[in-house]
Amino acid sequence: MSIRVATLTKVYGEQKAVDGISFTAQPGVLGFLGPNGAGKSTTMKILTGFIPQTSGTASVCGFDVVSQSLDVRKHIGYLPESNPLHLDMYVKESLAFIAGIHKVAEPETRIAEVIEQTGLGPEQHKKIGQLSKGYRQRVGLAQAILHNPDVLILDEPTSGLDPNQLIGIRQLITDLGKTKTIILSTHIMQEVEAVCDKVIIINKGKIVADDTLQGLRTQNNNQTLEQIFISLTN
Repeated sequence: MSIRVATLTKVYGEQKAVDGISFTAQPGVLGFLGPNGAGKSTTMKILTGFIPQTSGTASVCGFDVVSQSLDVRKHIGYLPESNPLHLDMYVKESLAFIAGIHKVAEPETRIAEVIEQTGLGPEQHKKIGQLSKGYRQRVGLAQAILHNPDVLILDEPTSGLDPNQLIGIRQLITDLGKTKTIILSTHIMQEVEAVCDKVIIINKGKIVADDTLQGLRTQNNNQTLEQIFISLTN
């Protein structure tokens, strides 16, 4: 398993943001769903080493997220919802900077591949600050996949994209999911139905569903994912 989470808990003051959750993920695309404040982003921040858990364990590619944090970061690509970018850098310049951090072999070749993959070709010589929100999102995705990680954690990766861009990014996520483990957090149910093999729904810090899309539908009288989501999180 690429990701293992066991009785993971995160407490802020008196509030349990994540409450004893356990799950595994392997190559493919895992939809990680839940209403705002359910604990999704907190879980993803723990998996990527941004914040420590209060109790429980989590590992990525066999490396513990606390005691082997640097190894975890080498094997993981992360696109946070806020997508922090250096707006005064040019697109290719920012990718070269990230390639240097990860000590990517043959960086120019890899940067060209990623620019092609993410459809950044027409914008590669512009400053990031000049780009539309959709293209900035692509830069964030390009940075996340540049070092060819085994695991990708994507928090609202299609936020701000127009319908044409959506199709391209969804296809890219589907293609990447053939060889990588991807955790995809989104509020767009059609997106989950289009790209995800498996779905976890989290509500108030607890997992309320963990199954394949078909399995969820079978258990819930063939309702749509949106109907299942509403019934489990209301």
